[in-house]
Amino acid sequence: MAETKTSREAAQPVQGRRKEVVGEVVSSRMHKTIVVQVTRKKSHAFYGRVITRHKKFYAHDEKNVAQVGDVVRLEETRPLSKLKRWKLKDIVRKATVLPEAAVDAPAS
Repeated sequence: MAETKTSREAAQPVQGRRKEVVGEVVSSRMHKTIVVQVTRKKSHAFYGRVITRHKKFYAHDEKNVAQVGDVVRLEETRPLSKLKRWKLKDIVRKATVLPEAAVDAPAS
């Protein structure tokens, strides 16, 4: 006889699934730590206008690879410090670095 899941078992979320968020790195000055700003857009319940909400997360970056402007994916983890509860999973998009324009010095 084939086993089937009951409706109660199917309704429960998968245990052990970690949350993931995607945001932009706003600071990478700390050693092995980055600050990521996650922007969420939501429609207002009554007025219907789109509202933008920002939240900053402190994340662990073991190899110091993320730089300011990068778009990264964070994964929830155990508390690593007072503020760090996330770790860097991967870099979605690297920031475009523009070369500095050479300044012409006046000839004397």
